[in-house]
Amino acid sequence: MTNAPLLFDRALLRARLDRAAPGFDAAGFLKARAAEDAVLRLEAILREFPVAVDLGSRNGAFSKALESSDARAKIGLLIQTDLSEGMLSGREGVRVVADEERLPFGDETLDLAVSTLALHWTNDLVGALIQIRRALKPDGLFVGALFGGATLTELRQALLAAEDEITGGAFPRVSPFADTVDAAGLLQRAGFALPVADKDRVKVRYAHPIALLKDLRAMGETSVLIDRSRKPLGRRVLLRAMEIYQQRFAEPDGRVPATFEIITVTGWAPHERQQKPLRPGSAKMRLADALGSVEQSAGDKAGG
Repeated sequence: MTNAPLLFDRALLRARLDRAAPGFDAAGFLKARAAEDAVLRLEAILREFPVAVDLGSRNGAFSKALESSDARAKIGLLIQTDLSEGMLSGREGVRVVADEERLPFGDETLDLAVSTLALHWTNDLVGALIQIRRALKPDGLFVGALFGGATLTELRQALLAAEDEITGGAFPRVSPFADTVDAAGLLQRAGFALPVADKDRVKVRYAHPIALLKDLRAMGETSVLIDRSRKPLGRRVLLRAMEIYQQRFAEPDGRVPATFEIITVTGWAPHERQQKPLRPGSAKMRLADALGSVEQSAGDKAGG
C-alpha cells in the first residue's frame, strides 16, 4: 500500500462484518445483484479461468450465482476471501481470511479476480487495484463492483440537516463513494488495459427510514470513517433525521426511497496480444469526412 490518507478504520469494519455475518443473507440483496451481474459478464467472455478469486466474498453470493450459470464451467479453482472470518464460516470450498489492502497472492498467480461491493472500504483503492493487477497473469481479467457517489444520498442529506439543526454542526455519517466518471480512470492508474465502467442505479423502497438503517447494519455497511464523531448519534438527532427523510423524500404512498449506485468495472492485466489504440494520425479517413461535417479549430466559436 502507498502512503494514502487513512479514511476507514479497518479493524472496526472487521468487527462490523463479524457482527453482521449470521444474518447477512437476509439483507444481502445488493450483494446478490452485483454478483449476478458479474456472472453475466463472464458468460459473454469466451475464456477459461483455471484459478479465480472472489475478494470480499461475504456470504458467497458470487459462488452461488455461478452455480446456476454456464460460466461455472469456465472457472477451475475458486478461492473465496473476506476480511471477516465469520463471513467465511459454515460453507464449503477454499476460503482465506484476507485483507483487500494486503493481498496474500504472488505475482501472476491468478487468471480471474472478482470483487463485489467490498473495495469501497479500502483506504487506498488504487493501491488495492495495483495489487490485484500484479496478482493476475498477463491477460487476466478483473471484474469489480463498488458503491458509487449517489449511494445513500437521501440518508446523507437527512443526517447532515438534522445534526446541523440541533447541534449547530455536523460530522460525516455516511462514507464517501467513488464517482462513475473516475472509475475507469482508477483502473488505468493501476495499470489495467482496456478499462470499462458502467453503473446500475437501484432504488429500494422502505416503509420507514429506520428500516434502511437496520438493513445497513445487517449488511455490515454502517460507517467506519476514522474522522467520525466518537459520540453516538443522539436519539433526538436520529428522530429528527428520520422526520427530515420522510418530509423530503416520501413518495405518494408514504414509502421512502433509498438510492444505491453500483459501479461495475472490468479491466485486463496487460498482454502483448491485446488490441492497442490507434496512433494519432493513423486513421485512413478523417472523422470530419466520415461525418460530412466541417472541421473547426479549438479556438473557433459559434457566431450569433
